[in-house]
Amino acid sequence: MRAVVQRVAQASVSVAGATVASIDRGLLVLLGVTHSDALEQAHALADKIAHLRVFPDAEGKMNRDLQAVAGSALVVSQFTLYGDCQKGRRPSYIQAARPEQAEPLYEAFVHALLRFGLPVQKGVFGAPMQVQLVNDGPVTLILDTASG
Repeated sequence: MRAVVQRVAQASVSVAGATVASIDRGLLVLLGVTHSDALEQAHALADKIAHLRVFPDAEGKMNRDLQAVAGSALVVSQFTLYGDCQKGRRPSYIQAARPEQAEPLYEAFVHALLRFGLPVQKGVFGAPMQVQLVNDGPVTLILDTASG
């Protein structure tokens, strides 16, 4: 699994002009799934993200996680995170898992975050979405279960 995680002051997702999810302070997680992913990766990545210390403490040091700041997560499926742009000018998405594999793992990731007691919102899997955000920092991280 691959995730682009952004610390946000606010973020929202719209489908067909209607807002389907929104959060204030928290993390926007763009989540991609590849063929070799399984429940183990979904749970491990959720644990990592739930406990990422990317929010400032009283001294301004990034030392607090989502629970410590009463933050929320907004999770958006994004198969394009597995786009390969090394050859040609059009990305190849053969490394992205097919929807029938990716959607259950996306849902497992969301449920794993919920088990940590975090407020979680999500986009609509497979739908064309518009994502709006105010990146706080900016803080943006890339996490990949394949690289440890």
